[in-house]
Amino acid sequence: MQNRLPFTISKSETFYEKFSEWIGDVFYEILPEAGFELRDEQIYMAFQLEKAFKDRRIMFAEAGVGTGKTIVYLLYAIMYARYTNRPGVIACADETLIEQLVKKEGDITKLEQVLGLQIDVRLAKSQDQYLCLKKLDHMRDADDFDETASIYEQLPDFVHMTGSMQKFEKYGDRKDYPSLSDETWRKISWDPLQDCFSCDKRHRCGLTLNREYYRHSKDLIICSHDFYMEHIWTKNARIREGQLPLLPEHSSVVFDEGHLLEYAAQKALSYRFTDYTLENLLTRLMENDVREKTLHTIEKALCENEVFFDTIAQFSTNTGSEKQAIQKNAIVIQHCSRLLTTLQELEEELVFESELYVINEYDLKIVEEYLDQITYSLSLFLQDIKGISWFEQQGGERTLVIMPRMVEEFMSEEVFSNKKPYIFSSATLSNQKNFDYIATSLGASDYLSFSVDSPFDYDEKMKIFVTKFKEGNNDKKIHYLIENIRQSEGRALVLFNNKEEMELVKEKLKTELPYTIYFEGDEEISNLVSKFQNEEQSVLCSIHLWEGLDIPGRSLENVLIYSLPFPPNDPVFTAKREGVTDPFSEVDLPYMLLRLRQGIGRLIRSEKDQGTIHILMDKNIESDIVEKIFDVLPTCPVVNEIE
Repeated sequence: MQNRLPFTISKSETFYEKFSEWIGDVFYEILPEAGFELRDEQIYMAFQLEKAFKDRRIMFAEAGVGTGKTIVYLLYAIMYARYTNRPGVIACADETLIEQLVKKEGDITKLEQVLGLQIDVRLAKSQDQYLCLKKLDHMRDADDFDETASIYEQLPDFVHMTGSMQKFEKYGDRKDYPSLSDETWRKISWDPLQDCFSCDKRHRCGLTLNREYYRHSKDLIICSHDFYMEHIWTKNARIREGQLPLLPEHSSVVFDEGHLLEYAAQKALSYRFTDYTLENLLTRLMENDVREKTLHTIEKALCENEVFFDTIAQFSTNTGSEKQAIQKNAIVIQHCSRLLTTLQELEEELVFESELYVINEYDLKIVEEYLDQITYSLSLFLQDIKGISWFEQQGGERTLVIMPRMVEEFMSEEVFSNKKPYIFSSATLSNQKNFDYIATSLGASDYLSFSVDSPFDYDEKMKIFVTKFKEGNNDKKIHYLIENIRQSEGRALVLFNNKEEMELVKEKLKTELPYTIYFEGDEEISNLVSKFQNEEQSVLCSIHLWEGLDIPGRSLENVLIYSLPFPPNDPVFTAKREGVTDPFSEVDLPYMLLRLRQGIGRLIRSEKDQGTIHILMDKNIESDIVEKIFDVLPTCPVVNEIE
């Protein structure tokens, strides 16, 4: 450990004493000499993190835009990893942000150059970011194989060898095939219907080789929130099955954009049952030479699968989000029970089929495992469990989602019970320096926290207009949007609270404005963002880009918030409200204020940025709520009313 640290520890000194001294040298001398700006906010954050790492505590580290928080948490995670001889984990909000951390001009490279460090950083990407050799083999027989033929031809030689590997190279990462469409990639990439554990290509698979590679990182492993939560959710099951957990033992975890972790946790805790997946799986099964009784049971299951999802769709209600509330009436329960019984019968039939060896062993194992997951999901749905169920419809695909455990309970037991530093880093974690909302949502009962403001002069750089409209007067609101987008000559981000709001204004904006307008959902989101950034006088309309959008420069000088971002009445938030004394002040209001701050934070991303924020709200909103909104704004607003 000693020779890997950039400082020497004598017998009379502790690691923390010497590390604190070195951190001071870095921020007061080394970085300024290398041309970095000396920022009091950054130095304050650095010494706040010391206690969290020393005492192995949870910390909510709220640092405004431009603070330089990434460099701070990287230094702590790297040095603590070297002190403990276990890598630190940096969990980013999504796969895109992972790549940003390790790009050539990123903060890790800067630290290596300025401090003379050689940092061992490795990426742990989600499984669907890797090529599946089994699916690529199947594609060779397909009509559209020409599109992926070059991928097969470029596979490393060792993939096709049968003997032991003398050497290997990493391959199969999604980013290695940038010209491939997402639709084509899905045909050849990993998906849940692959049984990697029994696959005969497992030890030559790019995913397996990459896992083996990142496990041996000395300093940092960078992954997504989704990946980290999948690691936690599957850890015990993988160990029981004789597999290694997705991540090795690690010394600390930094959740970058930590306010988004709750959504990744919800996703990890959920069982998802999609109508198309079962249909696809059983249809493939029928292609085998199975017994007539098995064939009849499959046909029965296919029929009941369709009826079950038709019934759920009939008795589900729109909640303002993609999560539709399900009315668990007698008809829904009846069709669920029928489907469950039939699938259980099919499981029994497959036991007989396995003895006849008429189905490929690998394919049979996939079907058996997936059926086991579905029957378990349906049994949970039928039970009166302490959890949440909802229904989703997207792109012609219908999904039943069951979340049997609440996020806060799971995080408290499975994550925070481990004694290690957990750092939540973001520009928006608190409401007026109070971290209770996010801490309660994540089950963090004992934590440290601090908040430092952005070094940017918002009074000089930003103008905020709060404009009140008569409730339901959408024509006036749309006219207001059009006029203010014209004033900024495009260069605008319009944030909506739900799809219905965006659809309401879509045609009007298209016909009334002379600028290119990009709407979320029309194309893949990162492609839309890239076009918006590169086409200066354009407009981007979005439902989900309240956070994570980083566009410095003249392409974004105007952020318009169509309505206050209160949470939807979906099953997840309904459950949250039911668990507190005052639902509005403990759930709805804190969520809205936090999301509002995130939306406002899209405007000023660098020292040179400037522009306007427009917040549209109903005239009848209560004065005490308006006062709380004004309290979280970075500069004093101009208030208008439109009749």
